[in-house]
Amino acid sequence: MNLSKTPKFLVLLVILALAGAVMVAGCGGGGGTTSEATESEGATPPAEEQEEEPAEEEEPAEEKEEAGGEEAGGAEAALLEEGKTIFTGTCGTCHTLKEAGTSGTVGPDLDEIEPTLAKAEQQVINGGGGMPAFGKEGILSSEEVKAVATYVSSVAGTE
Repeated sequence: MNLSKTPKFLVLLVILALAGAVMVAGCGGGGGTTSEATESEGATPPAEEQEEEPAEEEEPAEEKEEAGGEEAGGAEAALLEEGKTIFTGTCGTCHTLKEAGTSGTVGPDLDEIEPTLAKAEQQVINGGGGMPAFGKEGILSSEEVKAVATYVSSVAGTE
């Protein structure tokens, strides 16, 4: 019996070919079509395709560090904002935290205990004392846990 001509073999071959095509497309194997479309639309090509500026026009090291700091500051500000949103929607009904404008009385007053990042993260993940284990129970993702713990540890005890 010749397997290469059976319907099952042909179906399997087609499935494997489609799976391979999906993998190549998912890995950015589309080749130059993206840059060609970008150039034809008159848009600026991606950074890796742009010409580099001459060395004498580069920013001094101090300016580069400041620019990186601003980007890092922007990322930290976004993390704190996400943390505040999560806190007010999930934690504020039980906890008091002046900066968030919450006055819950079930859980501890976070302005009084001023938890560190590690302590806040541990508590949010594991819960305890009546508090759900938000991380272990899948209520919050690890990114959300990090955001809310960062927020709480950064603002607790401040006015």
